[in-house]
Amino acid sequence: MKALRWHGAGDLRLEQIEEPKAMKGKVKVKIKWCGICGSDLHEYTAGPIFIPTETHPLSGDKAPIVLGHEFSGEVVEVGEGVTTVQAGDRVTVEPIYACGECEACLKGKNNLCEQLGFFGLAGGGGGFSEYAAVPADMIHQLPETVSFEQGALVEPAAVALHAARQSKLKVGDKAAVFGTGPIGLLVIEALKASGAADIYAVEISDIRRQKAAELGAITIDPKQCDPVSEIQKRTNGGVDVAFEVTGVPPVLKQAIHATKMEGETMVVSIFEKEAPIHPHDIVMKERTLTGIIGYRNVFPAVISLMAQGYFPADKLVTKRITLDEVIEEGFEGLLKERDQVKILVQAE
Repeated sequence: MKALRWHGAGDLRLEQIEEPKAMKGKVKVKIKWCGICGSDLHEYTAGPIFIPTETHPLSGDKAPIVLGHEFSGEVVEVGEGVTTVQAGDRVTVEPIYACGECEACLKGKNNLCEQLGFFGLAGGGGGFSEYAAVPADMIHQLPETVSFEQGALVEPAAVALHAARQSKLKVGDKAAVFGTGPIGLLVIEALKASGAADIYAVEISDIRRQKAAELGAITIDPKQCDPVSEIQKRTNGGVDVAFEVTGVPPVLKQAIHATKMEGETMVVSIFEKEAPIHPHDIVMKERTLTGIIGYRNVFPAVISLMAQGYFPADKLVTKRITLDEVIEEGFEGLLKERDQVKILVQAE
């Protein structure tokens, strides 16, 4: 079968590999759609970050690995011992590898596992292929009201909902989202579902800023004004919670400054470089700085919200391509076309 494999930074190859089998405890899925994540792009430009160059203790795999962890599909076969799904089921995948034995796992926080990995980043297979054999405990069924395209957005939407849930945001609070790429837009949706009163979106790209406006955010163009001063002016001192979703070092400082006294900044993005900040920016106003990685215990809630109309694919997906086009039109396209939001790749 065809599969996109990561061999090194700047080295992706669409190759023919052996089709996986539904071994014991696994589910064979015919891939329908897979989204290109910012993490995938980071691996392409500056990896390895999550990709193991030595055998990963949980996946048992190492580079070269098949990429793709935001995907949906149809079950075509189940392995021995699998009773939770059957052939024909429509599914999405929660791709976290966790050991189940470390302190974090024993506390139910598998996304903080000491050996954390992701299916499609740490090996085992991936969504940029025709088929994947996925551990059964990663599988979530999709209701008929949630399309396969929506199913490919469940994973990134889970990041956004986890960020909103882990924050101090309360119903009626004001929030700011710095960066409205795919995750930033999904954070806006998660904040709406969480009861935020006003959501300010800071974005350089005109198209991405328009997408944020379509989702109901109050948009700010940092090319036209100082976003920190603008937010402070409009909110009488700053927002309750700011979400940094760019991974650009200077923006982290802006996000902190945009919060009020005792405000909180949530770091959602993955940084390739260090981001210097002055401790006084936090200390003098008793602000807090918090980070999140991935998600936990939110997939069912995301799927339920999607069934209610949240996280709409028609407003978030800007390009649909085939697996044959994934390198040039997908990864290279995202590097060249900065206005793209979410690109979905069709395996068929």
